[in-house]
Amino acid sequence: MATKKELESLEGLLRKLPEEDQAEAFRILYGNLPDELEIPAAASALAAEHDFDVAGYRFESAPEQRRPARVVRVGVIQTQIVEPTDAPVETQFQALVDRTEQLIHAAGAMGTNVLGLQEAWTMPFAFCTREKHPWLEFAEPVDGPSTQALAKLARRYNMVIVSPILERDEAHGGTIHNTAVVIGNRGNIIGYHRKNHIPRVGDFNESTYYMEGNTGHPVYATQFGRVGINICYGRHHPLNWLMFGINGAEIVFNPSATVGALSEPLWPIEARCASIANNYFTAAINRIGTERFPNAFTSGDGKAAHNEFGHFYGSSYVTAPDGSRTPGLSRTRDGLLVSEIDLNHCRQVRDKWGFQMTQRLQEYAQALANAARPNFRPQVIGDTGLDWRAPQAIATREATHRLGAPMTAVEYAGLAETNERG
Repeated sequence: MATKKELESLEGLLRKLPEEDQAEAFRILYGNLPDELEIPAAASALAAEHDFDVAGYRFESAPEQRRPARVVRVGVIQTQIVEPTDAPVETQFQALVDRTEQLIHAAGAMGTNVLGLQEAWTMPFAFCTREKHPWLEFAEPVDGPSTQALAKLARRYNMVIVSPILERDEAHGGTIHNTAVVIGNRGNIIGYHRKNHIPRVGDFNESTYYMEGNTGHPVYATQFGRVGINICYGRHHPLNWLMFGINGAEIVFNPSATVGALSEPLWPIEARCASIANNYFTAAINRIGTERFPNAFTSGDGKAAHNEFGHFYGSSYVTAPDGSRTPGLSRTRDGLLVSEIDLNHCRQVRDKWGFQMTQRLQEYAQALANAARPNFRPQVIGDTGLDWRAPQAIATREATHRLGAPMTAVEYAGLAETNERG
């Protein structure tokens, strides 16, 4: 069977528009496009030699009189697996480390200060298989071999690196977590964050391997800004994004692994919406390629057993606090995207829109506390003008009470009269 040829990028389609229409199309879809950064010769040479894309953009912000600009460069890397999934574990792992290092050298040449890698970058995304072996052999402690390899590069380039791995917590019975390690620009481990939300959709049945995280919503105060990490499926939960903002994040990475058939229409929206709602920068990172596994698997959805997830569509991008965003990286090629930002932009947009000033956290907190109680009843109010004896009204009333809402006095009266008449 012929392999489907994947679209290279959405931006490639937009650039087929007449030239006079392209700028307006990009403005409507992406906000005010950031200016392109000049790509240093060293980065271009690495990209050509090792066959990956490199792109750079600069977001504008207003100069301030009482605060100096806080300009940093944020990078994201997307890659596909290098070796087939039936190769020895150490061969697969080392090939990914070597490949990622090539792109990190380019990030260093671009002057990147904070760099984010994709979810579980050290391994194939094998969680669809539900097989424990050999995939759990990729799990490692927070200070394991991938962290040690990246620490050298972090020191070399004075770069903070967010490294999502499959973690084995030996102190707690070898428990497995989906974890992002934050490696400081001195090669030190600043901390780590474990994935808060575990998918149970389609082939993404990751609860077979690990449970929800227990590290809260930490924000890491680095030399280059306050960094949070919202791992993959957490991007579907607005409150997850909110908590990183409440804890003071200025940049939130969203390392992910997601396929086109499941989520691609959501991808350009969710991290961008989080930037708008919380007035911080977001960096959305997705892996690329199709990963084929030795044994067929099924999700119990009636579909035939298969050996692959589908196509990981890349399209990694960065969004500013005002909702303007970069074009995405390719859907089919390894790539590095670097964005120059001014962290002062976060407060500038916050002052303009007033979202934090006008939010009602106390009211939300009370409502959410009520919603978490076993005896919670949604705040649904029935229309007192309805004739509750009519078949349509009875159906409405029954549906309302399935939600657990209390009957109004009028409803009780209507129900009693209906019962009396048999």
